[in-house]
Amino acid sequence: MDHKKELKEMYKDMKIEAGVFTMTNTETGKVFVGSFNNLKRLNGFQFMLKTNTHTNKELQADYNSFGQDAFEVKIVEYLKKKEDGYFDAKKELEKLEQKWLDTLNPYGERGYNS
Repeated sequence: MDHKKELKEMYKDMKIEAGVFTMTNTETGKVFVGSFNNLKRLNGFQFMLKTNTHTNKELQADYNSFGQDAFEVKIVEYLKKKEDGYFDAKKELEKLEQKWLDTLNPYGERGYNS
């Protein structure tokens, strides 16, 4: 019983980090920019590609053609949350992702975003 309570406390104390990531095709240089309010969801994102169920058809096609090893995933920036006052994490994450979209311009020949 104590072990169960200890696990619950550990779960409550786990830090959930939000941020922006890139997935780069090392063969072509094309980039996908995305964000998650919980970066642990990156596992699901990669799982969708592995199971051929990702909704981004162009990214999925290149993943199928070049294989998993041709893609590099990087977290480019974590969302810094304000400790005091009102903080809209969803809105701030959208702004952060837009900053990286503007910086990397991953559209058309350069990337997988639309």
